[in-house]
Amino acid sequence: MSARVLAVRLDSDGDVLLTGPAVRALAAAHDHVDLLVSGQGLQAARLLPGVRDVLRFDAPWSGYAPGAFDPAAVAGLVAGLAARDYDEAVVFTSFHQSPLPMALLARMAGVRRVSATSEDYPGALLDVRHRRPEGLHEVEAALDLARAAGAPLPAADDGRLAVRRPLAALPPAVADLLPAGPYVVVHPGASVPARAPRPDDARAYVAALGAAGWDVVVTGGPGERELAAHAASGAPGAVDLGGRTTLAELAAVLARAACVVVGNTGPAHLAAAVGTPVVSLFSPVVPADRWAPWGVPVAVLGDQDAPCRATRARECPVAGHPCLASVPGGQVVGAVTGLAGRPPARTAAGAAATTHRTEVPA
Repeated sequence: MSARVLAVRLDSDGDVLLTGPAVRALAAAHDHVDLLVSGQGLQAARLLPGVRDVLRFDAPWSGYAPGAFDPAAVAGLVAGLAARDYDEAVVFTSFHQSPLPMALLARMAGVRRVSATSEDYPGALLDVRHRRPEGLHEVEAALDLARAAGAPLPAADDGRLAVRRPLAALPPAVADLLPAGPYVVVHPGASVPARAPRPDDARAYVAALGAAGWDVVVTGGPGERELAAHAASGAPGAVDLGGRTTLAELAAVLARAACVVVGNTGPAHLAAAVGTPVVSLFSPVVPADRWAPWGVPVAVLGDQDAPCRATRARECPVAGHPCLASVPGGQVVGAVTGLAGRPPARTAAGAAATTHRTEVPA
């Protein structure tokens, strides 16, 4: 079908990655698919297969800390979309978000057909009003919307998360630090604080993994250097990559790992997108059956019945962060062993043998 389509996902990197299979479905059905994201999703958007151009708009109704309403920015977006003359916009959102503000702007830009999932009455804003079936993972829900918009996933596409290949080449300053053999990545931070382990707990996980014989690599974003350094101090020889990688470079680091230990945050989904098993330290402020890493072997740890369950809290509402503080280092090591096997015996030179990785369908 010859059409210019705008896919929209105005959330963070992890949300954009979860929308990737649906974006591929749109790209298989249409000649041209652009993706509109926020600044928080820009790096992930540039990694997705099937995307022609990536556009940015920092919506005042979305994100962890949205900025003030800016009439000039909104007017600029509408003018820019109008100039691109889109035939259709497909607005992807989480189950608790409304697509209607973006649908209104698409209408103002002259987009001829607008599709979205909406529980709220959309009036004349939507041509395709999709209703989300119960029990779907976020990946499945996005694919269901794409299908309702006329773009089913091709039979040859397995529906897993993916990033563009080949992966980014690692700069020597990063590549030279990585262990020669299999390693476990611990990513202690999260874009939403309630979804991250406590810093001392992350350090304890690094210590337990190191004591179990694993080489450990600690990762983190530019604002997580201190946190990564603290976690890496838990084991002699742990590699601290905090703030040293772009998201594309982090994908390459995760792809070489035997397993990743991480909260419910973007790097968990990035690990899934490169096919690496995930030990998910999952705070139940949102449901794991909707947000757990998709399409790779996963072990979900954490008290899923903790008092914070289903609150969508951004800051932990319960003293002591019990949902994740209840996870001891030994449980993390056991989960890693279950997904990646035991660490290989080190040779005298410190090298390690290859770990066999088993992949299972979602």
